[in-house]
Amino acid sequence: MQSQSTNLASYAVQNSAGRVYEEPGDEHRNPFQRDRDRIVHSRAFRRLQAKTQVFVAYFGDHYRDRMTHSLEVSLVARDISRRLKLNEDLAEAIALAHDLGHTPFGHAGEEALNKMMEKYNSFYEHNQQSRRIVAKLEKSYPNFDGLNLTKEILDGLLKHNPKPEEKLLDFAASPHLEAQITDKSDEIAYTNHDLDDGLRSGLITVEQLEKLELWREAADVIDNRFKRDTYINKPEGPQRRTSRIISVLISQMISNLYNQTLQNIEEKNVKTVDDIRKQSVKLAHFSDDFLPKIKEIRSFLMTNFYNHPQVNEKVQKGQRIIQALFSHYMDKPEHLPQNHRDQINIGEPLHIVVKDYIAGMTDHFAEEQFNRLT
Repeated sequence: MQSQSTNLASYAVQNSAGRVYEEPGDEHRNPFQRDRDRIVHSRAFRRLQAKTQVFVAYFGDHYRDRMTHSLEVSLVARDISRRLKLNEDLAEAIALAHDLGHTPFGHAGEEALNKMMEKYNSFYEHNQQSRRIVAKLEKSYPNFDGLNLTKEILDGLLKHNPKPEEKLLDFAASPHLEAQITDKSDEIAYTNHDLDDGLRSGLITVEQLEKLELWREAADVIDNRFKRDTYINKPEGPQRRTSRIISVLISQMISNLYNQTLQNIEEKNVKTVDDIRKQSVKLAHFSDDFLPKIKEIRSFLMTNFYNHPQVNEKVQKGQRIIQALFSHYMDKPEHLPQNHRDQINIGEPLHIVVKDYIAGMTDHFAEEQFNRLT
């Protein structure tokens, strides 16, 4: 069955190369649609609703968590893929799966878990853990571990120069353009929704953002379109304005990425998926004049939001919890759940089992276990 439609570009993924474990096809869904459904129905996906994006999951009801972030990434990925006539279903599935392996307490939790793994000559990286979850740790089928996703999804989750033995498909920098677009969609989504969450929390202000070039440009678009004086004094007028500014920012980033990527495709004379896989560098990126504007926003967020004392206080507490739990389970593996102890009994190293268990925890559950055990 063709993966999406006959309206795909020649360099889009048309059909799947298959799964690790052969399965019969589905009459009504293409392979990537089936992958999307398996991901959404997985336990790991459900846990994302209680995992930190920037604020810990219980900070407030209106802030992003890992699940809402993943959904926003999927929307951006589908939009750009549609414009480039790529396989939307493939991009969507990668987007929904890309953060399944994230720890509780966000990137701070990832850093803490990686630090503990270094003591055992190993490491922790959430993209690889996402792939491990869908390839092995989910237990939904009687005849194989994992979700048995297509090779395109599994390789689409690989980042940071994967080793040759990790690849299921033969590629240099990227297995397909859909994976590259999803990676950039992740950046677009978190850059903009973190601006929104930062403003909502009061930790950053519009006055600070007015110093950023891309924000000023988007604000001018909105103020000219809606005539600022006609709505700024309405109930929640300032919030209405910032919401529309962020919408323009997203649109501008999407358009720039689309235009530059299309230009790169044409300059490299890319015609097929194999042409994409042979490229030594990725083709999906922002233009040289636009990228510094995005970097300015990210630098601002790093300084004023991600490292804000109120954010740091919570995530540092999360780091301490993860480190304490890791040490505890290494000392007392009998306190691990039975299914994880079973993995030790069949030869899985203890530090890998402990890593898998802690990485799968939600913020709430990690705190509960910490309070109970320590």
